[in-house]
Amino acid sequence: MKIKIGDAIIIILTIISLAVGLWYLFGNSPTFEQALIILILTVQVSTIVKITQVGSRLNLLEKSFGHLAKDFKESKRGK
Repeated sequence: MKIKIGDAIIIILTIISLAVGLWYLFGNSPTFEQALIILILTVQVSTIVKITQVGSRLNLLEKSFGHLAKDFKESKRGK
């Protein structure tokens, strides 16, 4: 299984977010706001990566429907 760079970034940010969250819970750590900023950054990057993936799949789907419409028009002319 091949891991895409976007998925790798999400995994790394999730691990960092969990580590900072646990570090905050056990003390001698960054402030609550810093831990929250890392969590928000992880969620935002995850959302951007997923939207990009959905957008690229939608483009492929639009092309497929375009080819399908062309095939229907050609078959209608042939009759």
